[in-house]
Amino acid sequence: MSPPMSASTFLKALKNEGLTVVQVGDWRTHNRNHKGPWGPVNGVMIHHTVSRGTATTVRICRDGYPELPGPLCHGVITKDGRVHLVGYGRANHAGLGDDEVLRAVIAEKRLPTDNEANTDGNRHFYGFECENLGDGEDPWPAVQLEAIEKAAAAVCRHHGWTSRSVIGHKEWQPGKIDPRGFTMDSMRARIHERLK
Repeated sequence: MSPPMSASTFLKALKNEGLTVVQVGDWRTHNRNHKGPWGPVNGVMIHHTVSRGTATTVRICRDGYPELPGPLCHGVITKDGRVHLVGYGRANHAGLGDDEVLRAVIAEKRLPTDNEANTDGNRHFYGFECENLGDGEDPWPAVQLEAIEKAAAAVCRHHGWTSRSVIGHKEWQPGKIDPRGFTMDSMRARIHERLK
């Protein structure tokens, strides 16, 4: 359980992990903080966007939709492996999820099955949206998977967390399927190796 890092520290952590970072507009102050608290933070959540094309994906994740205002994450990881920062603070990415999953993330233990949606995840998780149609057929380029690994590891490294602090949206909220196309266990294994 930690206070969120500052926007400048977040940017520095990502760059120090070897990522190419694109700063989008007023990302440092673009958030949903007026809707509730941001922090304490406990982990990193990975999503897929169900979109195609860098410009469209970044715009949607920054601006959101009429029924779900942006930002929809903190960083958008596009197929070319770049991380586009679109917001910082509370973001509409995690929604309501399972309190038992949150307790497991905090304890860095094996995740239980998510069967409830009773806890505000937007308060507790950094969110990365990853450009992919999420149909199980759209490929995940190696450079994009490496960027997901690096981005999650950067946050974990700063907070002193292990790879068990990284979860997929599908592990948090019943009915969600993202990210689809790789397993979170395989991604956590990659992050574990990077953090050694």
